[in-house]
Amino acid sequence: MYLSNYFLPILKNNPSEAQIKSHQLMLRVGMIKQSSSGIYSWLPMGFKIMKKIENIVREEQNKIGAQELLMPTIQSAEIWKESGRYNDYGDEMLRIKDRQGREMLYGPTNEELITEIFRSAIKSYKLLPQLLYHIQWKFRDELRPRFGIMRCREFLMKDAYSFDLNDDDAVLSYNKMFLAYLKTFQRLELSAIPMAADTGPIGGNLSHEFVILAESGESKIFADKRIFDIKTEKYSLTNVSLKNMRNEFEKYYAVTDDKFNNKDFESKVLKNNRLITKGIEVGHIFYFGDKYSKALKASVDLQDGKKTDVKMGSYGIGVSRLVGAIIEAKFNNNIMKWPYSISPFDVAVIPMINKNDDTNLIKAENIYNKLKKNNIDVLLDDTDENISSKLKKFDLIGVPYQIILGKNSEQDLLEFKEIDKEAKQLSINEIIKILTTKKK
Repeated sequence: MYLSNYFLPILKNNPSEAQIKSHQLMLRVGMIKQSSSGIYSWLPMGFKIMKKIENIVREEQNKIGAQELLMPTIQSAEIWKESGRYNDYGDEMLRIKDRQGREMLYGPTNEELITEIFRSAIKSYKLLPQLLYHIQWKFRDELRPRFGIMRCREFLMKDAYSFDLNDDDAVLSYNKMFLAYLKTFQRLELSAIPMAADTGPIGGNLSHEFVILAESGESKIFADKRIFDIKTEKYSLTNVSLKNMRNEFEKYYAVTDDKFNNKDFESKVLKNNRLITKGIEVGHIFYFGDKYSKALKASVDLQDGKKTDVKMGSYGIGVSRLVGAIIEAKFNNNIMKWPYSISPFDVAVIPMINKNDDTNLIKAENIYNKLKKNNIDVLLDDTDENISSKLKKFDLIGVPYQIILGKNSEQDLLEFKEIDKEAKQLSINEIIKILTTKKK
């Protein structure tokens, strides 16, 4: 992609309405544009990054055997009335009527709809367990949307739902998702702490929030630092291994302020291991037993001919919110360090262009074509800005590698640098080897 053809409406200064890093950066570099309060259009670069995050989330869901489907954004009010939540959910639910006067709603979550899908298709215990997920836009009518996409009204979310025969099987599904979340956030280079949490309007008696550390977070965190030393690589998807994993995490104190007890904190965590900071919730998992299956009559036939209500869990990740959360964790001193797996481009070619001499631009185009032939996603800055402005711009955008064609590029050696590190003099073949290895 040539920068002159790329839709990237960069602003010179931070917008006055943006209060936190992610909102400032996303507006400034043209990742999003506000459509109305709490609702945003995702522009090409922001959308590209979000889709890469979505694919990582999808891959980790597929690894634990979850099956993807797609449910609609607009739901019938009838199933919500059947579950008893239609009037209880509150003003965050956007209620509407179609032209026939039927009551509809813009889905804030999907427990009712997925249960209705399940009960219409699954009748026997032999077809359990089932673990289903989708990635879809949600709408919650926030009273005071703020902080850009971090607390907005329309957002992209992965939500999964488990259906099991009994509590033991259901907890196994819960633990699989627990591990999948940890691996998802690791791939995004985020240190996420699983914390025991309230279940809120979803219901149930078992729940964990996954919170990443960020000074702009709305949650205050009290934790034992040793929780970050736990390695998930040793755990598999077997029942015993998953139980051991959760036990290892839960032996360390980790709560948000709504569950904080100072006496417990001081008695359970040595002074040198105490962590008090702020964080951002990026995922939430729930086990709520038969709360929805009982209300919606989602039962299966047992071997003895009796029926039983299935046990259910619900598991959410804010895909669009993760874009903002990663910025909050990684953006510093006007430099954005995207994890390579979700960066907008693999590399930028940045030539110093002289209006009276197109030598550097021709050289840059040759390099661009070689990179493209090796399936490297490259952005060529063919604009006539001065080189200093270009470098500042690419630090802001966060393309992880840069090939700079300026005074320090001589003959076959190119100035190649990783963002926020010293440049090296390398040949194009050496650069291609580095970038193709990084993509694997």
